[in-house]
Amino acid sequence: MFKRSTLSLLLFLSALTSVLGSSLGGARPAKAQALLPYTLPLDEERLRADGELLAQDAVQLAQFQQFDEALARAQLAAQLLPNEPTILALLGNLYLRASEPEPRKAIDSLERAKDLEPNDPLILFNLGTAYFSEAYYWQAARSIEDGLKLSPDNPSALFDLGNVYYKLNRFDQAIAQYEKAISSDAAMWPAVNNIGLVMYERGDTDGAIAKWQEALSLTGNEETEPILAIAVAKYSQGNRSSTNIESAIASLERDPRYAQIEFLEENLWGDQLIAATQEFFSTPQLQALLEQL
Repeated sequence: MFKRSTLSLLLFLSALTSVLGSSLGGARPAKAQALLPYTLPLDEERLRADGELLAQDAVQLAQFQQFDEALARAQLAAQLLPNEPTILALLGNLYLRASEPEPRKAIDSLERAKDLEPNDPLILFNLGTAYFSEAYYWQAARSIEDGLKLSPDNPSALFDLGNVYYKLNRFDQAIAQYEKAISSDAAMWPAVNNIGLVMYERGDTDGAIAKWQEALSLTGNEETEPILAIAVAKYSQGNRSSTNIESAIASLERDPRYAQIEFLEENLWGDQLIAATQEFFSTPQLQALLEQL
């Protein structure tokens, strides 16, 4: 249903005539070509229309979490409209969200988009995300900072910049950005949660627990991450109660991804909290659960 038959035919005929012109027969006339290949002219207006339709298809598919299909459409759109910054930005975003992310291709696409439209904050924010995914934290910080000069109250970008500063061990600046994100969006529980992550790495376990409890209240007491973090922190303080362990088990049963240390690291759990989590997971109750997940 997404095929563009007229465009496909034009491209096929153009490619076919090119191939025929270079490979017809074996021997060629010695003095002159007997037949010159004819290349059909492409309709620039039609190419733009088809490229825009493919980009629209990609956006719609992405809205339904069909990122691989969306990426395929965006790639075609970028081939038809290689100098359209919006499409290049879409392509870069989808390279990050595909089932097999390709952050380097995302960076390339987004850098091209930035060259064409240097004052688009969304392109800069997405470029920062791409750099972050490759652990290029200084480049990520610079891109997001540049975007925030143009759109200073974007809560997602403020949160992302907080994450970058956290990875750079600039803890005070990380907390400041998280607090700005919360000021822009009071419901942004991940920012509250990540303040807790920073506090735990700084040795303030009670402060971290308080932040995770605050984040949990913003989620309706249902998000696995703050529940598990609270249980781990309390266990590290010597709380061995069955209630504490059972709350963690219930949350992990709802979202087993948090039973994987690699997933926790991807969600910015620091060295101190990871070490405490590994000790927590070594308890018999958690071991039994982990074997089932």
